[in-house]
Amino acid sequence: MDPRPNTVSMLGQAYSLLGFQVVEGVVGAGYPQKPKHSAVFAQISPEGSRLTELAHRAGMTPQSMAEIVDELVELGYVVRRPDPADRRAKLVVLTRRGRDAVAAGRRTIEGLEDRVTEILGERGHRDLRRLLGKLLEAETP
Repeated sequence: MDPRPNTVSMLGQAYSLLGFQVVEGVVGAGYPQKPKHSAVFAQISPEGSRLTELAHRAGMTPQSMAEIVDELVELGYVVRRPDPADRRAKLVVLTRRGRDAVAAGRRTIEGLEDRVTEILGERGHRDLRRLLGKLLEAETP
């Protein structure tokens, strides 16, 4: 058995580590949330999104996404409003508190980007982004 971790495992560990660091930064800025809430914050459009659209973008079922949205409504981060394009449908829309939480997340991510540059150097960080982009492009239909 190869003692080195495989690439998929390493990418998964990096994703988990960075995701938890983002949540810690947002919580530390005064916006309590759970890691699973990122499924909404990472996918929601500034003008709001339908629940089915959020679920599709996050790769989860509408039922699972509805549970997360319910929690975010209780925390005051989002509200449900009628969709102006279809009054029967609802949009999930960020509240002021939700927009502030997203801004705290962006600031945290900027700090993590700086840390990656410290570790890898400018060129290494640029190469990492280029290589990850190449992997992601290869999987885009």
